[in-house]
Amino acid sequence: MIVDGNNLEQLAWQKMDELLPAVVQDSVSGRVLMQGYMSREALNHTLQSGQVTFFSRSKQRLWTKGESSGHILELVSITADCDQDSLLVLAKPHGPTCHLGTESCWLPPEFPAISELIELENTVKQRKAELANGDAGSSYTAELLASGIRRCAQKVGEEGVEVALAAVAQDDDALLNESADLLYHLTVVLQARDLQLSDVIDVLRARKK
Repeated sequence: MIVDGNNLEQLAWQKMDELLPAVVQDSVSGRVLMQGYMSREALNHTLQSGQVTFFSRSKQRLWTKGESSGHILELVSITADCDQDSLLVLAKPHGPTCHLGTESCWLPPEFPAISELIELENTVKQRKAELANGDAGSSYTAELLASGIRRCAQKVGEEGVEVALAAVAQDDDALLNESADLLYHLTVVLQARDLQLSDVIDVLRARKK
């Protein structure tokens, strides 16, 4: 069930002693960021403010993530599970989520596979920002971005041809490596045009409909 301001009382508040566990997931990368507890007031405040807010059991009050650090969680959506007794919160993190300064409160050896693309995109974004500030150094990404959109686009074309050739040659290792190169250069050309991988996903979602 998608949770909104009209169906809060359908949740199993009494069953869960008035506090529902809420798992927060990065809406883009799919990485699990943190877990907290929401009261009715916290959930309602989250929906109204657009910033993920919990009930702090230690402070015994509402606590908006990032209220002191500025590292807020921008709400995307909230859904309840089949028993209406736990919440999945999709959010866009603004800075590290964990109080230890890490992206997630969990440190698994591997994140969801798709999140590697987001990590790549974030690295390209960082190089782009460094280039704008004049401190990009000698990274290939910064050099490629500095060369302009035509060169970036040319590299996408070259890598696309390499992928096609590897596929025709039935060379799986080459196909995988060239595909990785293509994804990288596609990410760079999107950033050169101030576009995101999530924008491409939006097009795929629209096509699916």
